[in-house]
Amino acid sequence: MSLETRFTEEEQILLSTLPSIFGSAMTFADDSGLATIKEMISSSRTMLNGSKEFATNEIISGILPSMQSVKEAMAEAKDLKEKLNKHLESQNVKDKDQMAKLVIEDAKKINDLLVGKSTPEEADQYKNWVLNIAEDVAKSASEGGFLGFGGTQISDGEKALFAEMASALGSTRTLSI
Repeated sequence: MSLETRFTEEEQILLSTLPSIFGSAMTFADDSGLATIKEMISSSRTMLNGSKEFATNEIISGILPSMQSVKEAMAEAKDLKEKLNKHLESQNVKDKDQMAKLVIEDAKKINDLLVGKSTPEEADQYKNWVLNIAEDVAKSASEGGFLGFGGTQISDGEKALFAEMASALGSTRTLSI
């Protein structure tokens, strides 16, 4: 069954915005300076890689833009961005703390939703996909240091946020350092 037939419009919005919110929340978990750009690129790249890694997952393939046509992919990406912006505005997200709170709340809702409307395999793949996004963002740039030198690979703030996100999804996964 397709994403549209299995999930309500509100559920589809939650499922489709969580990957971006996970990446954004991790990007802004700590002030990264110039590294923020690397983290944002990593989030997008890992999100799109989900179509290859989880090609048979109907939820993930229903969320990601179709790569059959550039024009169609651009239109779908624009639609997803609009949904994300509306979701953030409706929740009055204005700073990184509010973003972190929203991501935890949405992850809990999605965990419950997946239990009721997906197979265990689909649910695990979706959870792994969004956690991959968060982990890749955390690992994409060092925190602290100067001009990319020094600092730590993964900050304490990123570790704590990842643990909260994983727990909200009902996962025991930790960041692999």
